[in-house]
Amino acid sequence: MKRALDAAAFLARRAFGALVVVYLVVTATFFLNRSLPSDPARMIAGEQARPADVARIRTQLGLDRPVGVQYLAFLGRLVHFGPSHFEREKTPDHATCGHLGPLHFDLGRSYQQRKPVLVILGDRLPYTAALAFSATALAVTLGVVSGVLAALRRNTAVDATLVGLALLGVSAPTFLLGVAIQYLFAFQLELFPLNGAGKGLLDAARHLVLPTLTLGIFGAAFYTRLVRSEMIETLSADYVRTARAKGLSTLRVVVVHALRNVLVPLVTVVGLDLGALLGGAVLTEQIFSWPGVGALAVRAMRDRDGPVIMGTVLVSAIAIVALNLVVDFVYTFLDPRIRRARN
Repeated sequence: MKRALDAAAFLARRAFGALVVVYLVVTATFFLNRSLPSDPARMIAGEQARPADVARIRTQLGLDRPVGVQYLAFLGRLVHFGPSHFEREKTPDHATCGHLGPLHFDLGRSYQQRKPVLVILGDRLPYTAALAFSATALAVTLGVVSGVLAALRRNTAVDATLVGLALLGVSAPTFLLGVAIQYLFAFQLELFPLNGAGKGLLDAARHLVLPTLTLGIFGAAFYTRLVRSEMIETLSADYVRTARAKGLSTLRVVVVHALRNVLVPLVTVVGLDLGALLGGAVLTEQIFSWPGVGALAVRAMRDRDGPVIMGTVLVSAIAIVALNLVVDFVYTFLDPRIRRARN
């Protein structure tokens, strides 16, 4: 019982800290967006619009009010209590809200697309999530296998080859790797579509292969070096030598005894990387015209679409802090020493 209460208290403290981080990120983004010199009302109305039309749009968007008033209004709309789902449809003030029971969330309406930001994000998030999880799965699989193999074959041709490929993968810019993969697999071999997301589940899966390969290779290169260095250190530990002395097979020693300790630092890095990818892989989504949150953020910045900018930043911040909470929770299962220290 005490252990459960301690764990709950720890998670509560971490969750509160995560909320503070998200609040600070959103606040900084709001004021930074408002401090930029461009005028969203002018961009909406067009360069040839009359000053009276621009002023009218600025008033409709609330951009003529003091920044502090705009900020308080934004926070008041971001999380608030409102009517139920059926009543919400009859209430124009809550037409752009998402909700969990009486708790409402509202990021407003896009200046350019004229749609609720939550609807736009809802359309984009599945694509970003599919790319993030598939790329992370590929990167972890390749990185762990090649890292363990390089450590077991230390100072051999296998080790040198794998380390060299990992160094090349880490050094190559993501956009260059993506263009090279496009040229080889889409243009030359014509095995996969060049870009876009396709229509239907199977077509979308085929379009997902090349961006997944791009991010997966880049991530695997880093994970290979991390796993190799950690595995070399772990294999020289006393408990591993004892396991070998007992006559256990190399596979059992590596998987049961050594790899579990290697997973602790690996989980940290993977959690941060996955959180960043869930916030949008900007370059990769741009190269492959993948309709995710990263491509949406680029478009929003270009159009000075403030509500969408805030939405993409909020998604990224929530993804990163949420994955950090998951990592903290997973630690207690991977390393009993961490669990005892927290208790």
